[in-house]
Amino acid sequence: MSPRAIVRRACEVGLDAIALCDHNSARNTPALHAACKAEGISCLSGMEIATVEELHALALFDTPDAALAMTEQIYAALPPRLNTPLLFGEQPVVNDQDQIVDLEWHLLGAPVRLGVREVAAAVRALGGMLIASHADRPEFSISSQLGDLRGDEGFEAMELTRHAERARWRERFPGLPILCASDAHLLQDIGSAWNEADLRAFTVAELRAVLAADAVHCILT
Repeated sequence: MSPRAIVRRACEVGLDAIALCDHNSARNTPALHAACKAEGISCLSGMEIATVEELHALALFDTPDAALAMTEQIYAALPPRLNTPLLFGEQPVVNDQDQIVDLEWHLLGAPVRLGVREVAAAVRALGGMLIASHADRPEFSISSQLGDLRGDEGFEAMELTRHAERARWRERFPGLPILCASDAHLLQDIGSAWNEADLRAFTVAELRAVLAADAVHCILT
């Protein structure tokens, strides 16, 4: 799942644009942008943030710089624990040639000390948008951790997995537009779900506009 391998697989399955959302870090997004530029596809920089409520939320940004600025805020809010590679695996940071240039020692699988509203405010201040991750899953989701939404949490959409019944979740959270995603942790899962929309450019502003207009169509394989 190196950036170049991700991009090559995305091209193989015909995707025009992707986002890389590692847990609580965006340090590999510069390499992703370079790989996407080399292959001629678009990308957003992102991360999947684990909030204090232990729900996961996707933060998407136009540039690696904005995502890295968010990463600094997330690192400051992580518990002061070091990663244990023998237990949790190594957390490599790579360059655009997939060469490992650093190992991340923050425990990226841990939740941060920020609530979802604080995370949403920080993401918006950096020009990004926040999406509720895998809303249909029975753990680490808005449905499992919050139950219902008040509407002030700061989410602009919800992500569903390819296994979700979209009509059910649209009824459950009627105020949130829907995106479908592969949530791929393995290369072969990339392209198992994607979205189609008429975008002038792959930017946060354009994505926000088509979501608000309910003009995003989920495709599942």
